[in-house]
Amino acid sequence: MKTFKTTWRNIRRSPYQAFAAVLVMTLTFLFISFFTFLLFGSAKAISYFESRPQVTAFFRNEVKQADIDNLKNELNATGKVASLKFVSKQDALKIYREQNKNDPLLLELVTADILPASLEISAVKIENLSEINNQLLNSPLVSEVVFQKDVVSVLTSWTNALRTIGLGLIIVLSLVSVFIMVIIIGVKISQKKEDIGIMKLIGAGDWYIRTPFIFEGIYYGVIGAILGWIISAGALWYATPFLSSFLKGMPIFPIPLIFFFGLLGAEIITAVILGTLSSFLAVLRYLK
Repeated sequence: MKTFKTTWRNIRRSPYQAFAAVLVMTLTFLFISFFTFLLFGSAKAISYFESRPQVTAFFRNEVKQADIDNLKNELNATGKVASLKFVSKQDALKIYREQNKNDPLLLELVTADILPASLEISAVKIENLSEINNQLLNSPLVSEVVFQKDVVSVLTSWTNALRTIGLGLIIVLSLVSVFIMVIIIGVKISQKKEDIGIMKLIGAGDWYIRTPFIFEGIYYGVIGAILGWIISAGALWYATPFLSSFLKGMPIFPIPLIFFFGLLGAEIITAVILGTLSSFLAVLRYLK
């Protein structure tokens, strides 16, 4: 209890330094939170596209159902197909009528015989789509293959780049935060050189002197993590209506509460580690 009182007294006696330390940690965890939200949304978007028919094969008119079933079995045997959906000529006509129900002229012009049967395919992994596409193109049963290659490739590349850049920036920001915290706590230790000297003269141990400074670093880290989380979660909550409208059809929102609180818990643990590391480096450097 006395350690906590000493820590709180140290913080109150230098409010500007405390504010600077908390601000640095808040900005760090604010970026971490936003980056995590982006990764979560990207993962959801990829899952959405993976669950959608990514390759559609249109069959020739003379193809028999038994041949189509054999092709389905061949595709399933590869282990790269997540789902297969056969769309018959009648099913295709129903879809066409639903899409053009407000245009009677178009409805009169099209019959089931004109529309081809098709096979809608989703892959286990996006990387498997090219192989599935090639297999279908080589099949004599298939007249045409629609493959949304560009959309899938761009989304995957963007997500990988985002992950790499984001992780790099998080590492840099964390190191900068630790460096600034070491300086701030080091300055506070320097200001208390005389008091520390007196404490050593009356028999105070090294850890008795160091512990309040270590708790101070943890305090800055935890408060910064909580503030960064609150700001980012509030901003996301405010932007959710716009984002839901913009990303209509993708099941990204609402983000589960367990994700938010899981992120908060992970950030607090990270804050404790960063705060402890910063303080420990400071006391090793300045308390010799």
